[in-house]
Amino acid sequence: MHPLITSTQNSKIKNILLLEKARERKKQNTFILEGVKELTLALEGGYTVNSVFFCPEIIDATSLLRLVKNENILIPVHQSVFEKIAYRESTGGIVALIEQRNHTLDQVKLSQNPLVLIVEAVEKPGNLGALLRTADAAGVDAVVICDPQTDFYNPNVIRSSVGCVFTKQLASASSTETITWLKRNGIKIYCTYLSAAEHYHQIDFTSPSAIVMGTEATGLSDLWIENADANIIIPMLGKIDSMNVSTAAAVVIFEAKRQRGFDRPAI
Repeated sequence: MHPLITSTQNSKIKNILLLEKARERKKQNTFILEGVKELTLALEGGYTVNSVFFCPEIIDATSLLRLVKNENILIPVHQSVFEKIAYRESTGGIVALIEQRNHTLDQVKLSQNPLVLIVEAVEKPGNLGALLRTADAAGVDAVVICDPQTDFYNPNVIRSSVGCVFTKQLASASSTETITWLKRNGIKIYCTYLSAAEHYHQIDFTSPSAIVMGTEATGLSDLWIENADANIIIPMLGKIDSMNVSTAAAVVIFEAKRQRGFDRPAI
């Protein structure tokens, strides 16, 4: 095991702080992960863990070794140093550095009757994390982010998804590429759209389906609206005309799951 790090001027600690920036994560092909549960999910998902910084005052090295099974990647840090690199209080005493993955459409494995969540140009990491939690809860086949404005490995995405970024098949592509992929795979496109005439619960989601969400600010681009098999709306009964994108996605996705009898995708 590595020696205890006691200074925030240590080069490894400085590098963790650099990885807060998206361009540095991309450059190093590495991202930061906090929390025992999140690390467990990343390991179960087959991610490569390069190093695990841990605070001995919070977590026992022996129990951590049982999880990671590699003493060479364990790096103990003094509590004052750990407080510098931890984003949140409930980290379980660990901060890990993990190798990023490329997420392309051709890597996605679809079930016989897929249900896919598509999100166009999502900007807020918290919204993306919440969408991933919804996708995990509903057991959708995959989540595709079109023209993303934030990356899957933003620390706020990992934190707000509670590690669900590791439990779902993910892909990033342009809207044009995604529409072509959906049509090639015989998946119907259902776009949420404020001007739509069809209520979401009137749609038959029992065949291969993609539920497409836009941003709260601008909604979906015309490209999606024009290529939809149906444009759908969630009726608003109050004084506002929309919900948070993750809430809206949950409403539609679980209606689709209700119609399907809450079947699990056979990946």
